[in-house]
Amino acid sequence: MFTEGQLYSPVTTHEDGTVEVHLADTHPGRDDARYLRRRGEIAGAALAWTRGSEAVPHIEYTSQEHSVWSRVSDELAPLHARFAHREYLDAKERLNLPTEHVPQLAEVTERLLPLTGWSYVCAPGLVPLRDFYADLGSRTFNSTQYLRHGSQPLYTPEPDIIHEVIGHANQLASPRLAAITEAAGRASLRLETEEAMKLVADIFWFSIEFGVMYEGTDLKAYGAGILSSYGEIQEFAHMEIRDLDLAAMGTLNYDITAYQPVLFAARSMTHLEDVVGAFFATVDDDAAAALRAEAGRRGLLPMAPH
Repeated sequence: MFTEGQLYSPVTTHEDGTVEVHLADTHPGRDDARYLRRRGEIAGAALAWTRGSEAVPHIEYTSQEHSVWSRVSDELAPLHARFAHREYLDAKERLNLPTEHVPQLAEVTERLLPLTGWSYVCAPGLVPLRDFYADLGSRTFNSTQYLRHGSQPLYTPEPDIIHEVIGHANQLASPRLAAITEAAGRASLRLETEEAMKLVADIFWFSIEFGVMYEGTDLKAYGAGILSSYGEIQEFAHMEIRDLDLAAMGTLNYDITAYQPVLFAARSMTHLEDVVGAFFATVDDDAAAALRAEAGRRGLLPMAPH
């Protein structure tokens, strides 16, 4: 089951005011003192920011950080042309993000607002599930500002600004995909039970994060998680592809640290809106419980650990 922010490295503030980001032992930057210090600085800027009274922190990115952004943008461009759905590609063209430098979140907002009314705010990493979704309901996306380690620019074990801007901001420049995302956020405000909230988050995972969709007879990707991953974008078509199935999408066990072996395909953008969009727009606790009950009758609920 998915929890927003599960992959983000924990952040702590010490008594002297310094901020430390605790990277996993397998993280490429784990033993790089300079990278660790830089991650702390960027997280600290987000922690010190006061929403509503201050502009989102401006990060003075280094030449190496700009180089990572440029390298990933250049590598993803031909893959997007080949594998991304037209809905995403058209939105990406309208948003026209810079490819030679890391955009400030204020710049992302400036480009998005006239297109779909969305804005970006900063986060040090983890954002509590309900806070994250509540912000989506007000067309606000919480984004990190750090970049992956320069030694492996085409890989990251955690979501970074490349995922959250190249993946999500391009997606949010589509009025239709933005409306589905907003509906998921608004749904969270109606839900009282954690089971219902997790169901919505899991369906979001298999659609907005890792969704695929047919364009004619060709299978294309529209999910931000696929379209910001140099590796996964080249592998998704070889996975087990199922039809949209809300009961399965909301209850399937999966490993978020590996390529997704099961993906759910919409037949078209209209099909995605009619199934996933309509679900987000109407779901309440009773409807979520009914969907979980259906999953139980079909034997889809994961087995409880012994």
